[in-house]
Amino acid sequence: MILKSIQLKNFRKHKNISLDFSNKLNYIIGGNGEGKTTILESIFYLCTTRSHNSKSDSEAVTFNENAFEISGSFKGMTENNSKVYYSLNQNRKYYFKDDKQIVRASDVVGKFPIVLLSPEDHSITQGSPAERRKFVDSAISQVNETYLRNLIDYNKILKQRSSLLNQLREIRSKTLIEELQAWSAVLLQTGSYLIRQRKKFIDEFNEYVTSSYEIIMGHEEKPVIKYSFFNDYKRDDIEEEFKRQLEERKEEEITRGTNLVGPQRDDFIFSIDGYNLKTYGSQGQHKTFQVVLRFAEFFYLKEITGTEPIFLLDDVFGELDAQRAERISDYLTGVGQAFITVTDLSDFSFLKRNKSDKVIKLNQGQVMYA
Repeated sequence: MILKSIQLKNFRKHKNISLDFSNKLNYIIGGNGEGKTTILESIFYLCTTRSHNSKSDSEAVTFNENAFEISGSFKGMTENNSKVYYSLNQNRKYYFKDDKQIVRASDVVGKFPIVLLSPEDHSITQGSPAERRKFVDSAISQVNETYLRNLIDYNKILKQRSSLLNQLREIRSKTLIEELQAWSAVLLQTGSYLIRQRKKFIDEFNEYVTSSYEIIMGHEEKPVIKYSFFNDYKRDDIEEEFKRQLEERKEEEITRGTNLVGPQRDDFIFSIDGYNLKTYGSQGQHKTFQVVLRFAEFFYLKEITGTEPIFLLDDVFGELDAQRAERISDYLTGVGQAFITVTDLSDFSFLKRNKSDKVIKLNQGQVMYA
């Protein structure tokens, strides 16, 4: 998948710019505040319908303007034109593919595979279990539309069941208990599907993690990802174990008025040579693992979809030692199209550059190619 060009109107600090891209590496150069990350954000919008670093679309509208628009041209098996339009007055976002409005985000996710490596990835290895679930769910959703739809449905079920548990905390009635049993049955069915798919993903994904880690670090260390649900139970026991936990914690759930059992509570344990990365890993190991996860995601998506994802790397090299950075630069030459933000290329002489690569310089709203 190749992004040929993009146009931004009133998107953050970019009032009206157009950019043409190389189908290989694209270096986006500029000082702090020049809008380098905004370019990557706009690409992420086109591929997923949303921002990667902002919860509110309204934050992306240029000050004193009423709307933003992002348009892009993709080339893969076919050529597609996509557009994201957000109206501040209506507080509504529209997505168009080849001039046809797409209403559901789930109909877009995975159509333009994308991988983003950014400083915020520290939360995957160092943050809460929710961040690791988010990483796994995002990767699976790009290759499995059914998983994404079940994930959306599951979150709706959680809200309904949570509301019911709150009611039961106040009033115990036969009708509410029967309703809880019905919601628990749906939770069990949908949640078990999610668990199975997560297990399948981790089983396959570990091979990509190992391969990427060896390229960057050699054979010095062995990385492994384990799915917490399966620490003590076999794959065939999913529904049985899930059901047992629901029964066992039923009274506690009612007392606390919240969902305590299910894949929304799961975690993924990252380890190096058998040691828990979150507990014992150095900063260098954490950063390496974060980079490896994204390269592994890239090659996983490529293998499953048969399409090379678009790879975004935001301010990555500044936090790496020279040896790791140089190996990653070598690795990048094999990923297809990538977009890399740096403040100054002169600080990164180790970066491997070919004639087909493009350097895009941003300076006070102006775009220059080098």
